[in-house]
Amino acid sequence: MYIKTVKLKKPVLVVLILTVAAAVLLVGVLTALRLGKDKNVYRTSTEQQRQSLISELGWETSAEPSEHKTITIPEEFDEVYKSYNSLQKEQGFDLEDFKGQKAEVYTYPILNYPDRKDSMQLTLISVGGVLIGGDVCCTELDGFMQGLLPCE
Repeated sequence: MYIKTVKLKKPVLVVLILTVAAAVLLVGVLTALRLGKDKNVYRTSTEQQRQSLISELGWETSAEPSEHKTITIPEEFDEVYKSYNSLQKEQGFDLEDFKGQKAEVYTYPILNYPDRKDSMQLTLISVGGVLIGGDVCCTELDGFMQGLLPCE
């Protein structure tokens, strides 16, 4: 049997330990960033991104929004906003995180809602080009509102 002993000088040992520590730290940071990425982050900066999202959700709409406006999410929520935010929380969003911020609101007519063709619309709300909420609603007098995903 052959045994070889290696004696490292102090500076070489320090560099080796620091290199290994840096590699472990880098792997940890990259893993944390990958795990921290939310799978439900949807980009909405461009019409192409919005149309892709709408299609992914299973809806057919017009090629352009019927309405686009900028709103400011209130600092304090009244009962209407609290109720609307409850719907958003059911979908994994939370408008409370964006209180006081300006948001872009895009509204589209829905062309493929079952049994309703003329009165359905989809709304996307985004801040900084990222979807933060939205809904599907019926604009008729006895209308209703639901989350972005189609009812099954």
